[in-house]
Amino acid sequence: MTGHEMLVGRYELREVLGLGGMAEVRDGWDTRLDRAVAIKLLHPTLRAQPDVRSRFEAEARSAAALSHPNIVAVHDYGEDDGRPFIVMERLPGRTLGDVIAQGPMSPAQVRSMLDEVLAALEVAHAAGVLHRDIKPGNILLSADANSLKVADFGIAKTGGAAHTMTGQIVGTLAYMSPERVTGAPASVADDLYAVGVMAYEALLARRAFPQDNPAAVARAIMDDPPPPVTAFRADVDPFLAGVIDRAMSRDPRRRFASATQMRAALAGDHGALTSGPAPVTPPMTRVLDAPLPPTAGVPPRRTRSPRTRALAGASAVLVAFAVAAVALAMDPFSSAPAQEPVSTSTTLAPPPPPPPPTTPPPAPSVAPVIEQPQGPPPKNEDKKPDKGPGHGKGNGNGKGNGKRE
Repeated sequence: MTGHEMLVGRYELREVLGLGGMAEVRDGWDTRLDRAVAIKLLHPTLRAQPDVRSRFEAEARSAAALSHPNIVAVHDYGEDDGRPFIVMERLPGRTLGDVIAQGPMSPAQVRSMLDEVLAALEVAHAAGVLHRDIKPGNILLSADANSLKVADFGIAKTGGAAHTMTGQIVGTLAYMSPERVTGAPASVADDLYAVGVMAYEALLARRAFPQDNPAAVARAIMDDPPPPVTAFRADVDPFLAGVIDRAMSRDPRRRFASATQMRAALAGDHGALTSGPAPVTPPMTRVLDAPLPPTAGVPPRRTRSPRTRALAGASAVLVAFAVAAVALAMDPFSSAPAQEPVSTSTTLAPPPPPPPPTTPPPAPSVAPVIEQPQGPPPKNEDKKPDKGPGHGKGNGNGKGNGKRE
């Protein structure tokens, strides 16, 4: 006997690898197959909540259905004495967050990282699974540190149902898209937005949204996009900069239509980088910006009344605190320290201006012609004709000035 606690007579439980508000991840050993595993255990305080248990099981099912070199493999799911657990592929434990904490990554490293993460999302999205919590802490390094694997499909959406805690928006606020912050349903565009934010952070080793409280972060996501990454890194090539910029667009219709399109743009396909507006699935419940230009770009900031700003700010506060409460519970893998804040994003070359409107301008106001009566003039020659409503003053060139008397 080893003295280690056992699960279902097969899995040895060893030291804790990661802790979160919902679950803990333990080092483990599969005694039947003689291999190292990682075992995720639901916290005791949550085991009596049916919706949480259902979501935990859904994580195992959705992740187990995805087979790809860039996705952490799920080997088993079960219960032991009322404790639900998930058995996963054992990795060394280093995350992309740990790498970023060591300093900015090179454009070549970021390009390679993006390609692998997008390859994993291609498979997940094709299977109808949205991750909804893409961030550096959920991207794990392989055993040889030569590749990356996407982990933690704990808040994945699959089969048309969102497996979330009742009444809460789940995810990590700093990587949420504007529409997710305002409560819209998740879509492919949300995962791709988070990939762009993560790439932005990797290039600068600093958060794209460094605000120090959830309400400020939410407001910045909705109304204050960070500066282009090229403002800080002159060595970032236009395609990488353009990919990040389009992925981080505040309007989901301006983002890429799919992970496949985003990968193609990353590889240098100009058509994939600039092709027309992406469809939104499911439909958005809020239009964030002005009408679309023919290519992707940074949406113009909207002018809003003080009352609208106040309402938006209040909504952001409420949503942000709900999101932050869940975000604290959703990160059992991340071990990266807090990042130093900075204001940071990439901008694509601005789109060509739209053609001028074809509607002819309104005709100028012209003073009406007053017909003179035939015959001799009236006795009172100094009397001027009455001016009707809206009559314009003449200016000597046949055009009225539109002024009313």
